[in-house]
Amino acid sequence: MSDYQKFLETKAHGKDTFGFKPIWLPDWLYGFQHQLTDWAIRQGRCALFEDCGLGKTPQQLVWAENVVRKTNKKVLILTPLAVAQQTIREAGKFGIEAKRSKVGEVYKGITVVNYHRLHYLKASDFVGIVCDESSCLKSFAGKYRRLITDFMRGIPYRLLCSATPAPNDYVELGTSSEALGNLNRNQMLRSFFIQDDDPVGNIESTHHYRLKGHAHKQFWQWLASWARAIRRPSDLGYEDGEFKLPPLKVELHKIASEAHHGFLPRLATTLAEQRREKRSSLEDRCNEVWAVLPRDRACLCWTHLNAEANRLEKILPDAVQVAGSDPDDLKEERLNAFSLGQIRVLVSKPSICSFGMNWQHCSDVSYFPSHSHEQYYQAIRRCWRFGQKKSVTCHLVYSEAEAKVLSNMLRKERAADDMYSGILREMGQFQRGLKPEITNGDLKVEVPAWLTSANRGELPYE
Repeated sequence: MSDYQKFLETKAHGKDTFGFKPIWLPDWLYGFQHQLTDWAIRQGRCALFEDCGLGKTPQQLVWAENVVRKTNKKVLILTPLAVAQQTIREAGKFGIEAKRSKVGEVYKGITVVNYHRLHYLKASDFVGIVCDESSCLKSFAGKYRRLITDFMRGIPYRLLCSATPAPNDYVELGTSSEALGNLNRNQMLRSFFIQDDDPVGNIESTHHYRLKGHAHKQFWQWLASWARAIRRPSDLGYEDGEFKLPPLKVELHKIASEAHHGFLPRLATTLAEQRREKRSSLEDRCNEVWAVLPRDRACLCWTHLNAEANRLEKILPDAVQVAGSDPDDLKEERLNAFSLGQIRVLVSKPSICSFGMNWQHCSDVSYFPSHSHEQYYQAIRRCWRFGQKKSVTCHLVYSEAEAKVLSNMLRKERAADDMYSGILREMGQFQRGLKPEITNGDLKVEVPAWLTSANRGELPYE
């Protein structure tokens, strides 16, 4: 074994696990959920990166219940806005006792609280913690993100759950690793990466870093020591069964832009030009949303500007807006009302409520393109997820001059898809419990045939 491999072994999270043999694994878990939950309990500190609709909520509830039964102490589940109430409903459905905390209440067993109410609580009250939709941590300001990481630091049992661990690069994996008490982001970069100027589209790039040639396999083995990543049950060798996505139909609606000094409209290239174009085309784009959305069923409208949301709320029949300026209690009330079918049309921003909500009752979505792939991914996946019974239609409404914005968002979608395929390909044999063969310091990896299959909806990129 080389000195470098010995060094990496000292960094491997899996050498000393913090978990235990499961006490309770209910038979209502699907086979792949049973395997992942069993692994997570035995690890004690780990991450589950599973696509939307694969049942992360019941898995994390079973994980938390096992920690409660093992220690006879308390476990905290942190969720995005309005997901706390959704988690409580899921717990009741599965016969697991969990209670909601709003201003610092701590309950026996499992306590559920929104991330933004964490400051009411003390880490010393808990022996276990779950970060639901942990990918949203990076959207918090640095000071608040540090508060969450520091809160977790003194808790023995830790679980991260997310559908999108790293849509554009792997730097977020370093953040997740640090939260679990493993390598922090800088240590990860120093151990496995070298600074470079490779294009962002490279699936082994972390923006300006790329994997060291001799660290390639060791990086994936290290990642698999504390994380599992799947898109569908077949990634772990199970039948996909009912976990198949319905068709996704993306309809592009191009709005004519104003001519400039008698000339044809030009593309908005700079950010300043794109902001001006977004405002000047606002009314026409909103009117197009009004024209294309159905009037007889649930619809979800995503915006980026307050003026867009205000306009849509005014012109769309039955529309209710969830705004950033709304009190948290009002936001939750309206989001839950939409979940229960009491609101027909919901208007909001991805930055407010695109994480964690299950809205399979809705199959009609409108979206104004932006440069953020992850916001688009999360927004669409509120409806287009496992458990959705209908085909989903997404109306992408943009102005003629915003063509570059749309093109960039879809390019990032393709790059993210390639990157996640890379994660599955490289982690494949480690996730299934196979022993890698070590020869002359190199890991020989055989990629299972089932990893080459694809079962995702196609977007009209061209």
